Amino acid sequence: MSTPETSRFVRLRVDLVLAIDDEEAVTGAALQALADDPGLADAERAHAERTVTEDTAEALACLVDPFDLVGAVPGIELQQASWSSEQIDYDPDSPDWDPDEDDGGQDDPEDGEQAGG
Repeated sequence: MSTPETSRFVRLRVDLVLAIDDEEAVTGAALQALADDPGLADAERAHAERTVTEDTAEALACLVDPFDLVGAVPGIELQQASWSSEQIDYDPDSPDWDPDEDDGGQDDPEDGEQAGG
């Protein structure tokens, strides 16, 4: 009996809820990051600057780099990353807020194990 080969690829899902206490600081940091990016064409930079100035969630997304989360982890190489941000209504005391909502249950096929397994 042979065992199936395990994939070496892993999807890491991270869901963060952040409170922005100083929108100007976030926007300013995003604008500085754009100004410091030599790889941006002028038209692309102008569009990005408008976007981060109009939407703090976009400014935050401009500042977050998934590589920063895993770059120092030995033995891995980031293959692909995508992320987004959006403003949300957040009430941690609400029964609708469940931080474990996407973690799946005991019978969740994404967990790779069945209940009792």
